[in-house]
Amino acid sequence: MTAFTLGEATALALGRVPPPGRAPGMAALRVRPPARSGAPHPTGAPIRRDSIEAGTFEEHFFAVPAKGEPDRLLRLARAALDAGRRLKRAVRMEGRILSPAEAALAGLTAGAVRVYEEICTLARLNRGRVFPSYDRLAEATALGRATVARALRALELAGFLVRQRRFKRVARAEGDGSGDAPRYAQTSNAYRPLLPARLLPHLPRWLSPAPLPVDVEQRTAERAAEVAAMHDSLSCRELAQTLVGGSLGRVLAKLGAHIDRRETVTSCESQNQPQPLLDSICSRKSGVGLVGRHVGPDGQTR
Repeated sequence: MTAFTLGEATALALGRVPPPGRAPGMAALRVRPPARSGAPHPTGAPIRRDSIEAGTFEEHFFAVPAKGEPDRLLRLARAALDAGRRLKRAVRMEGRILSPAEAALAGLTAGAVRVYEEICTLARLNRGRVFPSYDRLAEATALGRATVARALRALELAGFLVRQRRFKRVARAEGDGSGDAPRYAQTSNAYRPLLPARLLPHLPRWLSPAPLPVDVEQRTAERAAEVAAMHDSLSCRELAQTLVGGSLGRVLAKLGAHIDRRETVTSCESQNQPQPLLDSICSRKSGVGLVGRHVGPDGQTR
């Protein structure tokens, strides 16, 4: 057992003196603790949970807004802010208990609406491709970075916004000793403004969308019935190829083909609509079966 003086132990704890068995030049090298998952992290930069690599999903995430849609969404957000203020007043004056949708509505602030205005403006100018950083939003709205983060959280809870965290690959510098391991860094989030359907009952009626005509609803119902009938007529393999695409669809199609072959084999031994045996309630005594036996008027089996 190695003994240390009080000064050596203090210097060792502060990293000034290398521990026994380590070279003097390694004293100032800080060893990074392993990750909780046990996987090494080349850069040590934190990658937020649920992050997706930038450039791999944006084509399916972003949507080009219709003409006038960003302005309409902004009017809805401002009306929701007024409705939330009325709800908070009802809580203070009447002691009203808010539902989850009403609580999300009451959580909106003027700063959140200002941030939403900037996001809607970017969606209109960039054809729905919105991925500003927190610093960009803070500079455009004259709000603090923490205020922008709280505003985005409130908009997401209210249903006005969908955001997706992203990370990107970082180019390695020559001689940094990272080897062939990939390096990643967190980048700005992707945003898509939405219309919160659950908040429409709490907004003024003139802000709600007009109902569909009756003939349109009837055609939609008939179309849904025709599609359901078509799906019922397909085999398991054809159903997998129709509803699911890509590699998952090919795997499900193979499984469906096996199920179809099994059903084809078993269909020779059974019927889809078998007729019930009326005399099946008769109990057997001689083990011959139900051939030639019937129930008489007195209830006895003959």
